[in-house]
Amino acid sequence: MTVTLADVAARARVSPATVSRVLNGNYPVAASTRERVLRAVDELDYVLNGPASALAAATSDLVGILVNDIADPFFGIMAGAAQSAIGSGTGRAGGEKLAVVCNTGGSPERELTYLTLLQRQRAAAVIVTGGALEDPRHTAAMAAKLAKMSDAGTRVVLCGRPPVPGDSVTATLAFDNRGGGRRLTEHLLRLGHRRIGYVAGPAERTTTRHRLEGHRAALAAAGLGGPEQERLTVHGSYDRRSGYEATLRLLDREPSLTAIVAANDTVALGACAALRERGLRIPDDVSVAGFDDLPFSVDAVPALTTVRLPLHDAGVRAGRLAMGTEAPPPGGVATIRGDLTLRASTAAPRQ
Repeated sequence: MTVTLADVAARARVSPATVSRVLNGNYPVAASTRERVLRAVDELDYVLNGPASALAAATSDLVGILVNDIADPFFGIMAGAAQSAIGSGTGRAGGEKLAVVCNTGGSPERELTYLTLLQRQRAAAVIVTGGALEDPRHTAAMAAKLAKMSDAGTRVVLCGRPPVPGDSVTATLAFDNRGGGRRLTEHLLRLGHRRIGYVAGPAERTTTRHRLEGHRAALAAAGLGGPEQERLTVHGSYDRRSGYEATLRLLDREPSLTAIVAANDTVALGACAALRERGLRIPDDVSVAGFDDLPFSVDAVPALTTVRLPLHDAGVRAGRLAMGTEAPPPGGVATIRGDLTLRASTAAPRQ
């Protein structure tokens, strides 16, 4: 049975005119009302009448790219590369494609809302980048949403994100964050470091957990695991300020630290600033390491030791998979290795 505008209005407890305003985006609507309408659209699987509904996903010109923060080079590099790949080929449906970058701000609600909007427009493909929120309800909601889109013919590609339950995803390009985290800490251990602080990202993100697990696996293998590692770990955002504040806290807890591992390169810059403020030299007094190998890492002073993720290459590949110009990997999942990149910010601790 065809779902109508009136059905959506009844479910959202608003007038049909309000539903129309939300869907067309041509009139101000309260945020709470907008979310209620979009939730009803999602639950009823409503597709807007008119030209958009006449376009099957197989012939759509639209591709959506979801990022947490377009200002973060981690996401900007992948999104830019994917957009270039999408624009350079005609794909399975032929013709040019319009790649739209959707900035979620890390909000799970916005992530689902953007997918609903892309679903309503019968997007040819969606690329979801970055780590996932570790919340069972959101995981289930994402799996259900992506399954609906896949069933309607939309190609779904995850880039830098772990697989989701089910078989609704065309391809998953997952970064080996555990392996990279382990190799980075093993490097510091080989140099002789034993008192290593860790500045982690948000505790609820898969990227954070996987990188931290790699770090702690290396410590455990060296006989340094246990409750002490909780005291030497501080969680925060993936930004410079978080790295700065967390490092000051770590130094207050353990003044004898000889190394700090940061959740990413931006956090590492904040860590370096905090160390300098305390009069400590890098790497003479404290070594610092990051993750991702963002463009500024090589120009930092000293240049950052880090784990290099091929963000541009992964974005290009995601774009090709979205366009159908590259075959999905065997089993639908490809694990992308992060390579240890040694620079001047790490050295053996002073005796």
